[in-house]
Amino acid sequence: MNIQNQKMILTRRRHKMNGLQKMGAVAALAMAAAWVVAFAVLLGVLMPAGYDDEGASALEKAGILTENQALASIGLYLIPYVAWGILLVVLALALHDLLKAGSPAVAQIATAIGFIWAGLVIASGMVAINGIRVVGELYGTDAAQAGAVWAPVETVVGGLGGGAGEILGGVWLLLIGWAALRAQELPRALSSLGIVLGIAGILTVVPALEPAASLYGLGLIVWFVWLGTLMLRTSARRTSRTPARVAAG
Repeated sequence: MNIQNQKMILTRRRHKMNGLQKMGAVAALAMAAAWVVAFAVLLGVLMPAGYDDEGASALEKAGILTENQALASIGLYLIPYVAWGILLVVLALALHDLLKAGSPAVAQIATAIGFIWAGLVIASGMVAINGIRVVGELYGTDAAQAGAVWAPVETVVGGLGGGAGEILGGVWLLLIGWAALRAQELPRALSSLGIVLGIAGILTVVPALEPAASLYGLGLIVWFVWLGTLMLRTSARRTSRTPARVAAG
Protein backbone atom coordinates (compact mmCIF):
# COMPACT_ATOMS: atom_id res chain seq x y z
CA MET A 1 0.00 0.00 0.00
CA ASN A 2 1.53 3.33 -1.06
CA ILE A 3 1.71 6.44 1.08
CA GLN A 4 -1.10 8.19 -0.80
CA ASN A 5 -3.52 5.32 -0.15
CA GLN A 6 -2.57 5.27 3.52
CA LYS A 7 -3.31 8.98 3.77
CA MET A 8 -6.69 8.51 2.09
CA ILE A 9 -7.62 5.72 4.52
CA LEU A 10 -6.48 7.83 7.49
CA THR A 11 -8.52 10.77 6.24
CA ARG A 12 -11.65 8.61 5.92
CA ARG A 13 -11.16 7.30 9.47
CA ARG A 14 -10.81 10.83 10.79
CA HIS A 15 -14.00 11.88 9.04
CA LYS A 16 -15.86 8.89 10.51
CA MET A 17 -14.55 9.70 13.99
CA ASN A 18 -15.50 13.35 13.59
CA GLY A 19 -18.96 12.29 12.40
CA LEU A 20 -19.50 10.19 15.52
CA GLN A 21 -18.21 13.01 17.73
CA LYS A 22 -20.65 15.44 16.10
CA MET A 23 -23.51 13.00 16.66
CA GLY A 24 -22.45 12.60 20.28
CA ALA A 25 -22.25 16.38 20.72
CA VAL A 26 -25.73 16.90 19.29
CA ALA A 27 -27.02 14.05 21.46
CA ALA A 28 -25.56 15.62 24.63
CA LEU A 29 -27.12 19.01 23.85
CA ALA A 30 -30.47 17.40 22.99
CA MET A 31 -30.39 15.42 26.25
CA ALA A 32 -29.98 18.64 28.22
CA ALA A 33 -32.86 20.19 26.27
CA ALA A 34 -35.05 17.13 26.95
CA TRP A 35 -34.62 17.54 30.70
CA VAL A 36 -35.38 21.26 30.44
CA VAL A 37 -38.64 20.30 28.70
CA ALA A 38 -39.44 17.87 31.53
CA PHE A 39 -38.77 20.51 34.20
CA ALA A 40 -40.92 23.01 32.29
CA VAL A 41 -43.87 20.62 32.12
CA LEU A 42 -43.50 19.55 35.73
CA LEU A 43 -42.95 23.00 37.22
CA GLY A 44 -45.16 24.94 34.83
CA VAL A 45 -48.18 22.65 34.54
CA LEU A 46 -48.34 19.58 36.78
CA MET A 47 -47.03 21.01 40.05
CA PRO A 48 -49.34 24.08 39.95
CA ALA A 49 -52.19 21.62 39.39
CA GLY A 50 -51.20 19.84 42.61
CA TYR A 51 -49.58 16.71 41.12
CA ASP A 52 -46.55 16.80 43.40
CA ASP A 53 -48.30 18.07 46.53
CA GLU A 54 -47.48 16.26 49.74
CA GLY A 55 -50.21 13.75 50.37
CA ALA A 56 -51.63 13.88 46.84
CA SER A 57 -53.46 10.59 46.24
CA ALA A 58 -53.12 8.36 43.20
CA LEU A 59 -56.71 9.26 42.32
CA GLU A 60 -55.89 12.98 42.30
CA LYS A 61 -52.79 12.37 40.24
CA ALA A 62 -54.78 10.28 37.77
CA GLY A 63 -57.22 13.16 37.34
CA ILE A 64 -54.43 15.67 36.71
CA LEU A 65 -52.78 13.34 34.19
CA THR A 66 -56.08 12.79 32.40
CA GLU A 67 -56.58 16.54 32.06
CA ASN A 68 -53.05 16.93 30.68
CA GLN A 69 -52.69 13.56 28.97
CA ALA A 70 -50.92 14.60 25.76
CA LEU A 71 -48.62 17.08 27.48
CA ALA A 72 -47.66 14.64 30.23
CA SER A 73 -47.10 11.74 27.83
CA ILE A 74 -44.92 13.75 25.44
CA GLY A 75 -43.28 16.34 27.67
CA LEU A 76 -42.76 14.23 30.77
CA TYR A 77 -42.04 10.76 29.37
CA LEU A 78 -41.66 10.50 25.59
CA ILE A 79 -39.01 13.23 25.27
CA PRO A 80 -37.19 13.01 28.64
CA TYR A 81 -37.32 9.20 28.85
CA VAL A 82 -37.73 7.42 25.51
CA ALA A 83 -35.98 9.92 23.23
CA TRP A 84 -33.43 10.70 25.95
CA GLY A 85 -32.53 7.02 26.31
CA ILE A 86 -31.94 6.69 22.56
CA LEU A 87 -29.72 9.79 22.63
CA LEU A 88 -27.79 8.29 25.54
CA VAL A 89 -26.81 5.32 23.35
CA VAL A 90 -25.37 7.72 20.76
CA LEU A 91 -23.48 9.72 23.39
CA ALA A 92 -22.14 6.58 25.08
CA LEU A 93 -20.73 5.35 21.76
CA ALA A 94 -19.18 8.73 20.98
CA LEU A 95 -17.53 8.92 24.40
CA HIS A 96 -16.25 5.37 24.08
CA ASP A 97 -14.68 6.29 20.74
CA LEU A 98 -13.10 9.36 22.32
CA LEU A 99 -11.75 7.69 25.47
CA LYS A 100 -10.92 4.14 24.39
CA ALA A 101 -7.33 4.89 23.39
CA GLY A 102 -6.37 6.47 26.70
CA SER A 103 -8.44 4.29 29.03
CA PRO A 104 -9.79 1.25 27.14
CA ALA A 105 -11.00 -0.92 30.02
CA VAL A 106 -12.82 1.83 31.93
CA ALA A 107 -14.32 3.24 28.72
CA GLN A 108 -15.66 -0.18 27.75
CA ILE A 109 -17.23 -0.79 31.17
CA ALA A 110 -18.77 2.69 31.14
CA THR A 111 -20.26 2.09 27.70
CA ALA A 112 -21.88 -1.16 28.81
CA ILE A 113 -23.39 0.54 31.86
CA GLY A 114 -24.57 3.41 29.66
CA PHE A 115 -26.42 0.96 27.43
CA ILE A 116 -28.10 -0.66 30.46
CA TRP A 117 -29.07 2.75 31.80
CA ALA A 118 -30.52 3.73 28.42
CA GLY A 119 -32.58 0.53 28.30
CA LEU A 120 -34.05 1.11 31.76
CA VAL A 121 -34.92 4.73 30.98
CA ILE A 122 -36.61 3.81 27.68
CA ALA A 123 -38.52 0.95 29.31
CA SER A 124 -39.75 3.10 32.20
CA GLY A 125 -40.85 5.82 29.78
CA MET A 126 -42.87 3.35 27.72
CA VAL A 127 -44.48 1.94 30.88
CA ALA A 128 -45.49 5.47 31.94
CA ILE A 129 -46.86 6.42 28.52
CA ASN A 130 -48.97 3.28 28.36
CA GLY A 131 -50.08 3.81 31.96
CA ILE A 132 -51.23 7.36 31.21
CA ARG A 133 -53.19 6.07 28.21
CA VAL A 134 -54.95 3.43 30.31
CA VAL A 135 -55.65 5.92 33.10
CA GLY A 136 -57.15 8.34 30.59
CA GLU A 137 -59.45 5.65 29.24
CA LEU A 138 -60.59 4.57 32.69
CA TYR A 139 -60.95 7.90 34.46
CA GLY A 140 -64.21 8.93 32.81
CA THR A 141 -66.01 5.72 33.79
CA ASP A 142 -64.18 4.55 36.92
CA ALA A 143 -61.95 7.18 38.51
CA ALA A 144 -61.07 4.96 41.47
CA GLN A 145 -59.85 2.22 39.15
CA ALA A 146 -57.80 4.77 37.20
CA GLY A 147 -56.08 5.79 40.42
CA ALA A 148 -55.51 2.16 41.32
CA VAL A 149 -53.84 1.61 37.94
CA TRP A 150 -51.59 4.66 38.18
CA ALA A 151 -50.23 3.91 41.68
CA PRO A 152 -48.20 0.81 40.66
CA VAL A 153 -47.21 2.39 37.34
CA GLU A 154 -45.73 5.36 39.19
CA THR A 155 -43.88 3.01 41.53
CA VAL A 156 -42.39 1.00 38.66
CA VAL A 157 -41.37 4.12 36.74
CA GLY A 158 -39.83 5.61 39.85
CA GLY A 159 -37.91 2.42 40.52
CA LEU A 160 -36.60 1.89 36.99
CA GLY A 161 -36.07 5.41 35.75
CA GLY A 162 -35.56 6.96 39.17
CA GLY A 163 -33.77 4.83 41.77
CA ALA A 164 -32.06 2.30 39.53
CA GLY A 165 -31.53 4.88 36.80
CA GLU A 166 -29.85 7.33 39.16
CA ILE A 167 -27.50 4.65 40.46
CA LEU A 168 -26.55 3.50 36.95
CA GLY A 169 -26.30 7.10 35.78
CA GLY A 170 -24.07 7.92 38.72
CA VAL A 171 -21.78 4.97 38.05
CA TRP A 172 -21.66 5.85 34.33
CA LEU A 173 -20.72 9.47 35.05
CA LEU A 174 -18.14 8.38 37.61
CA LEU A 175 -16.49 6.03 35.12
CA ILE A 176 -16.63 8.54 32.27
CA GLY A 177 -15.00 11.18 34.44
CA TRP A 178 -12.34 8.72 35.58
CA ALA A 179 -11.63 7.56 32.01
CA ALA A 180 -11.49 11.17 30.79
CA LEU A 181 -8.96 12.08 33.47
CA ARG A 182 -6.76 9.16 32.46
CA ALA A 183 -7.12 9.73 28.73
CA GLN A 184 -6.81 13.54 29.04
CA GLU A 185 -9.30 13.99 26.18
CA LEU A 186 -11.58 16.35 28.12
CA PRO A 187 -10.82 19.33 30.37
CA ARG A 188 -9.93 18.31 33.90
CA ALA A 189 -12.72 20.50 35.30
CA LEU A 190 -15.34 18.78 33.13
CA SER A 191 -14.02 15.34 34.04
CA SER A 192 -13.99 16.23 37.74
CA LEU A 193 -17.55 17.56 37.52
CA GLY A 194 -18.61 14.23 36.04
CA ILE A 195 -17.07 12.39 38.98
CA VAL A 196 -18.77 14.69 41.53
CA LEU A 197 -22.14 14.32 39.81
CA GLY A 198 -21.65 10.57 39.57
CA ILE A 199 -21.13 10.35 43.33
CA ALA A 200 -24.18 12.56 43.88
CA GLY A 201 -26.26 10.28 41.66
CA ILE A 202 -25.23 7.21 43.61
CA LEU A 203 -25.98 8.94 46.94
CA THR A 204 -29.57 9.73 45.89
CA VAL A 205 -30.59 6.24 47.07
CA VAL A 206 -29.84 7.29 50.66
CA PRO A 207 -33.02 8.96 52.06
CA ALA A 208 -31.05 11.32 54.30
CA LEU A 209 -29.10 12.56 51.27
CA GLU A 210 -32.12 13.24 49.06
CA PRO A 211 -30.94 16.83 48.28
CA ALA A 212 -28.18 15.19 46.26
CA ALA A 213 -30.85 14.45 43.64
CA SER A 214 -31.23 18.17 42.91
CA LEU A 215 -27.47 18.58 42.52
CA TYR A 216 -27.39 15.53 40.29
CA GLY A 217 -30.28 16.56 38.01
CA LEU A 218 -29.41 20.23 37.56
CA GLY A 219 -25.68 19.57 37.43
CA LEU A 220 -26.13 16.95 34.76
CA ILE A 221 -27.85 19.48 32.49
CA VAL A 222 -24.80 21.74 32.84
CA TRP A 223 -22.49 18.77 32.19
CA PHE A 224 -24.35 17.78 29.02
CA VAL A 225 -24.28 21.33 27.64
CA TRP A 226 -20.60 21.75 28.47
CA LEU A 227 -19.70 18.37 26.99
CA GLY A 228 -21.77 18.83 23.84
CA THR A 229 -20.39 22.29 23.15
CA LEU A 230 -16.83 21.10 23.68
CA MET A 231 -17.25 18.07 21.42
CA LEU A 232 -18.72 20.23 18.64
CA ARG A 233 -15.82 22.67 18.79
CA THR A 234 -13.21 19.92 18.91
CA SER A 235 -14.78 18.11 15.97
CA ALA A 236 -14.92 21.33 13.95
CA ARG A 237 -11.24 22.04 14.59
CA ARG A 238 -10.24 18.52 13.56
CA THR A 239 -12.31 18.73 10.38
CA SER A 240 -10.80 22.09 9.41
CA ARG A 241 -7.25 20.77 9.92
CA THR A 242 -7.68 17.54 7.96
CA PRO A 243 -7.74 18.99 4.41
CA ALA A 244 -4.65 21.05 5.15
CA ARG A 245 -2.79 17.98 6.35
CA VAL A 246 -3.78 15.99 3.28
CA ALA A 247 -2.72 18.82 0.98
CA ALA A 248 0.58 19.15 2.79
CA GLY A 249 1.23 15.46 2.26
